[in-house]
Amino acid sequence: MSMTSDLLIAPGKYCDSLTEYTRFKTREVDIGGVPLGGDNPIRVQSMTTTDTMDTDGTVAQAIRMIRAGCEYVRVTAPSQNEARNLEDIKKKLRAAGYSTPLVADIHYTPHAAEIAARIVEKVRVNPGNYADKKKFQIIEYTDAQYAEELHRIRDRFAPLVKICKKYGTAMRIGTNHGSLSDRIMSRYGDTPLGMVESALEFARICQDLDYRDIVFSMKASNPQVMVQAYRLLVHKMMAEGMKYPLHLGVTEAGDGKDGRIKSAVGIGALLEDGLGDTIRVSLTEAPEAELPVARALVARYGNRRDHAPIPPMAASSIDPFAYTRRETRVIEKIGKPNVPVVIASPQSPITPESLQPFGYTYDAALDKWHIADMAVDFIHIGDRALDFELPGTLGVIQNARAWTPASNAYPMFSADDYLQSDQRCDCMTFVCAELAELDAPLIRTLKADRNAVLVLQTHNPHAMPELRRAFCLLAERDCDIPVVIRRRYAETDEVFMLYAATDCGGLLVDGLGDGLWLESDHTHAAPLTRTAYGILQATRTRISKTEYISCPSCGRTLFDLQETTALIRRHTNHLKGVKIGIMGCIVNGPGEMADADYGYVGSGPGKITLYKGKDIVKRNIPSEGAVDELIALIREGGDWVAGRGERQKQLKDL
Repeated sequence: MSMTSDLLIAPGKYCDSLTEYTRFKTREVDIGGVPLGGDNPIRVQSMTTTDTMDTDGTVAQAIRMIRAGCEYVRVTAPSQNEARNLEDIKKKLRAAGYSTPLVADIHYTPHAAEIAARIVEKVRVNPGNYADKKKFQIIEYTDAQYAEELHRIRDRFAPLVKICKKYGTAMRIGTNHGSLSDRIMSRYGDTPLGMVESALEFARICQDLDYRDIVFSMKASNPQVMVQAYRLLVHKMMAEGMKYPLHLGVTEAGDGKDGRIKSAVGIGALLEDGLGDTIRVSLTEAPEAELPVARALVARYGNRRDHAPIPPMAASSIDPFAYTRRETRVIEKIGKPNVPVVIASPQSPITPESLQPFGYTYDAALDKWHIADMAVDFIHIGDRALDFELPGTLGVIQNARAWTPASNAYPMFSADDYLQSDQRCDCMTFVCAELAELDAPLIRTLKADRNAVLVLQTHNPHAMPELRRAFCLLAERDCDIPVVIRRRYAETDEVFMLYAATDCGGLLVDGLGDGLWLESDHTHAAPLTRTAYGILQATRTRISKTEYISCPSCGRTLFDLQETTALIRRHTNHLKGVKIGIMGCIVNGPGEMADADYGYVGSGPGKITLYKGKDIVKRNIPSEGAVDELIALIREGGDWVAGRGERQKQLKDL
């Protein structure tokens, strides 16, 4: 569904500045003495995974979370019994000396929310579940019928608002992409606009009742959708005179490196523009494992105001509310419509064996190369030369001063050397430049050279906005040159991965970038390659592996999510491009899986329901053997391919 024209006349109107770091100042909301928004620091939070009726277990886990840095502890309250037990949990936490605010997570049960709001410091409601039924039906509403539905929702929701107002309880209106109501879907479609309108309907009721202790969230498992929804929310808030705090998160991000990268892409892209007052990193791991990730993401903005200035711009060429990949000319395999390429910088010495971390394994006995799904497209060898033959899929980039036309490599120039060169190559040419070097003579020369690829770099701590500014400058000058994003990091391991996902992912979700080149002073080659491909996968710009949409577990979960996710991953991680949703309960079921191809959902103790898309295929099957049933379903759907071990067995049987 297309958005209304007023959203397209002011691209960029969702933050204070696209070039200067400044926090979007929201209304301060007090949550149990730990205020959110305004001039307060960006808060970090997580959610317990224990059974809420297990008071001691929940308290113990909450304490571990708090010690790891959690500033708000969220606990699920799926029924009135769990809501009442929040009082015992709170008493025991306070008796143990912990004053951290508690948040009750509510989906389908208004009465539970009304009980919890009298006990905890904040309640979370999901507009798609709270007062609407979801049957995946398309209903055509007249304006009058739609207005009647809003009156019905108001009647159902108003009691909670009045209780929150009386008890000083804050509220998060938390929209999830996958659980939009049939009513919203019928009018707005499965879109960021639908997510925003779903939340604003509830917020308008709150304001009518003179209640404003509101926090918004717009979560999705697809970072691209999530980023667009938050931007659109802020744009619409500005139009309606609202400035409520924002809770950021990518829902069902999964586990391990993939979950961290996907979270950093979505959360980081918004933090870069000064949006976000609290964050939760949703990993299919113990909740205390989420906090170091969240803290690392937030810590990056402590001194961001001190960044080198970036030239301002009156308008942006990027539509922040809809994905459109930047139009470029194509040079060999670089540029739209080709997927973004991956470039790597091997250390010395370069041998056939040294290329294994980059996806190329040499079999000396057979004199053959084995090429992985996540194999880089180019290696940069600097001034060095190669004394062995590479596979045909791997290109070589060499510094221009060492390059000769007779070589099998592509030359790479600095901006100055490129302008001073008295000849143009008749093969693909890479030109490295930063924003400050993109003056009129360089852009004019690049436009005229139909073989040139720009390698865009920055040393600015405010990296993503400076790189984005360079893309906008190219658009202003009508320069359609393909662009490779190059970033070098001094950080190690997880922090490097989070920063790279923020900087590069924030560009790719806006359709900017035809290649990715990551370098690190301390991170080894294999993690560099995995991170680059992980960022491309998370931004849906290059699919190289199976994608798992896995919820982070909570007290509603009906099986061991971590163990089950690991088991499913072990059997299916070779299914390139297949998206599998793994959900602990029906709340995070067919809706929350959003665009998953197959779903594995807890539907009762020891029971699993399997989905193909959003359709139930097998209901309430025993959890023992359910993974085998999932594999059989994928086979029936035509999406199964044999894994390496399976292929070897088939060959042996022959």
